[in-house]
Amino acid sequence: MSENCCSYSELEQLRGLIDQLSAYINTYHGGEVEFVSFDGKVVKVRMGGACIGCPHSLSTIKGWVEGTVRQFFPEITGVEAVE
Repeated sequence: MSENCCSYSELEQLRGLIDQLSAYINTYHGGEVEFVSFDGKVVKVRMGGACIGCPHSLSTIKGWVEGTVRQFFPEITGVEAVE
């Protein structure tokens, strides 16, 4: 995570949003998404639980996680999964 990418409160809001998305995914699908890093443009996340190996995990990241994140943080250009 770059120290100059955003303010502490913005970073905490971003982490909180990812945590909320993870709680939803866990409750309804048995998976999870974990915040890994943010460079000021791209959020890196790690998928877990039932999302590992799921053929829909890319759709979950790009369609749902990225779409939701960009609604609240339009300056973010993308969300990417890391191992």
